[in-house]
Amino acid sequence: MTRHRQASVQVAATPERLFAHLDDQTRLAAHMARPSMMMGGGRMTYDFDERRGQAVGSQIRMGGRAFGLELFVDEVVTERNPPRRKVWRTVGRPRLIIIGDYEMGFEATPVPDGAALRVWIDYELAPAGLGRLVPALADAYARWCVERMAGDARRTFGAVAPVRAGRPSA
Repeated sequence: MTRHRQASVQVAATPERLFAHLDDQTRLAAHMARPSMMMGGGRMTYDFDERRGQAVGSQIRMGGRAFGLELFVDEVVTERNPPRRKVWRTVGRPRLIIIGDYEMGFEATPVPDGAALRVWIDYELAPAGLGRLVPALADAYARWCVERMAGDARRTFGAVAPVRAGRPSA
């Protein structure tokens, strides 16, 4: 993957509680299920296999609309080490507007009074279209995703320290 974004926050929850909460993809990616400006007023829905995205090899499918266009992405969990780390990536050919293939994940580590959460995405630009022509849109979208995930955890558990966004890499 050629580009990277991340966000970090310290929350008032143990790594075990934090991991259990984030291991539910519908909670982790709740920002995708709500209409928003970043989604062009659209939203995504989820379809899980019997393992619900909570085992290595489990599949997570998302479909929906953004900016009036139909979207689809198929992901597979590639790493899951409770209560510390989970990673998933796209498989097949995602039908997305701004970004292409990606790998995402989160890490929870113990800190005094809670857990430090780091959420990241490593991604390619879309193979064609707007995301390829205007890479800043892909970067903004990736930043929005990881900051929403970290921010949702902060709102759920309370912050020990504020959300910090990471620098992109090209």
